[in-house]
Amino acid sequence: MPQTLAISLAEKILQGFKTYMSFFDTYTKLVPTYFQERNWIEIQLIHQQRLRLYKDLLVPLSEECKEILKHHATEPSSWVYVKNHYSKLIVDMYNVELAETFFNSVVRKILPKKVVNEDFMFVVEGFDSIEITENSELIQTYPASLGVERIIRQILADYDFGAPYLNREQDVRFLVNSVKEVILSRYKIAPDTTTQLLKPVFYRNKAAYLIGRTFLGHKWMPFIIPIMHGPKGIFVDTLIFDPHMMSNIFSFTRSYFMVESKIPSQIVAFLSSVIPHKKIHELYNAIGFNKHGKTLLYRDFLLHLKDSDDQFLIAPGIKGMVMTVFTLPSLNIVFKLIKDHFEPPKSMTRQEVKEKYKLVSLHDRVGRMADTHEFEILAFPLERIHPELLTELRNTVNSLIEITEKELIIKHLYTERRLIPLNIFLEQCSQDEGIKASIDYGSAILQLAQANIFPGDMMTKNFGLTRQKRVIFYDYDEIEFLTEMNFRNKPKAETYEQIYAPEPWYSIAKNDVFPSEFKRWMIGRADIKEAFISYHNQLFDADHWKQIQEKINAGELLHAFPYPEEIRFRSDQEI
Repeated sequence: MPQTLAISLAEKILQGFKTYMSFFDTYTKLVPTYFQERNWIEIQLIHQQRLRLYKDLLVPLSEECKEILKHHATEPSSWVYVKNHYSKLIVDMYNVELAETFFNSVVRKILPKKVVNEDFMFVVEGFDSIEITENSELIQTYPASLGVERIIRQILADYDFGAPYLNREQDVRFLVNSVKEVILSRYKIAPDTTTQLLKPVFYRNKAAYLIGRTFLGHKWMPFIIPIMHGPKGIFVDTLIFDPHMMSNIFSFTRSYFMVESKIPSQIVAFLSSVIPHKKIHELYNAIGFNKHGKTLLYRDFLLHLKDSDDQFLIAPGIKGMVMTVFTLPSLNIVFKLIKDHFEPPKSMTRQEVKEKYKLVSLHDRVGRMADTHEFEILAFPLERIHPELLTELRNTVNSLIEITEKELIIKHLYTERRLIPLNIFLEQCSQDEGIKASIDYGSAILQLAQANIFPGDMMTKNFGLTRQKRVIFYDYDEIEFLTEMNFRNKPKAETYEQIYAPEPWYSIAKNDVFPSEFKRWMIGRADIKEAFISYHNQLFDADHWKQIQEKINAGELLHAFPYPEEIRFRSDQEI
């Protein structure tokens, strides 16, 4: 392959990456204005457009690259030269890690049937992570000598949202009292005490979040300040110190933030100091670079394989009719493959299932749906595949697997965080734990409904519990927009024939739903079923579902609070 051709192609790919970053930044910079205007619909649209951007640019770029390379395009050796030149072009870039991932994406698009290879792809990162410094332009610093109240007043002055406050003085009092109650009641301010906030603001849905940390008691204490913009003005919603709540704000069940990130690795480094148990790939996902998050997830997977020796097994729980699911016990991930054939009553196609997963990736997950990553041509060491799993794969997804002497190669799969299946949890838990989990299960369904998502198959086997016992939906093959469903009250039988008819005597369309029927199968355990039905009686009322539909059709958008509403400073404040 001529060197000039390799250089030309490397420059072409780099220009494609710069175009992607330019559009990404442009979309992100629009959000503060829409927040100022309370234009929530436009924020959602911008979020979806930014998610689609990567693929929208990648497909035509890949076609152009193939045109440039012609017969060299499918020769892996050609890409070795291109990668070498590309590495030289990006070595000093502030977002070099994203540039590497973008190159990988181009290669994967042009060589779709090739297993990941270090020779012509960036399998292991080729750069040192950028560390944040005290003098970074990324951070706003407030010395303890200012005093708590002056620091808080200065923070509210420094972060201008372009709209009047509802009651700034009250916000100051709320924040001062929270700091005194939670922090100063346990720690004393010292000469080295200092407070830092990230200058970029994190926007999602109807909220803006300030992310900070205070050095106190010889350690950094993180905090998050959620800001809302209600009809009467800007207001501070609460102050969060609880690490579990902060983790939930950055959860894999939430949509990605819109945040300006000139140097993404510095943003991630700061976030990692604030939420240290979050993996780096999760933090890249959280700030919108989910493709690089996927790259880091894969790297973590390779490292884990080297450091472990357990075998991949069929995932615990009831086997699905659409997906074959397996896991590695030492890794908190499940691998999901779409089956070759679906058992009745499932009648969809593999492509239709893919579309459901794509829908979820673009939708607001409101803290109730697990994020997924889609992989193609993923290799597993054959010796690590348990014989029972290999038999299951051959029986259910044979068209998606290829077996070599040493590897099992899977052509297409999804990864998700491994959760405790709700049906298994309910079989083993105490009554009190079961009531709490079942109530959260009902809440998850209703919150998804308010976000215009109808899960379809709402059996407990399709829901799981996180480490914090939060109920999450993770089976998407029957998911639909709520507004497309027809909720009906079940007709009352009046004649002998109707009462004893073996089949429904009334017509049922494909999108008809009878909420009153949910009571029969939603919760099986008798000792928790009554409490569940009593608490979530609205679940079984067709009129309640219709009211949610009416609100959605009228343009009303749900704000899914990623923290308990009881900790809000103004719990009754409209947003």
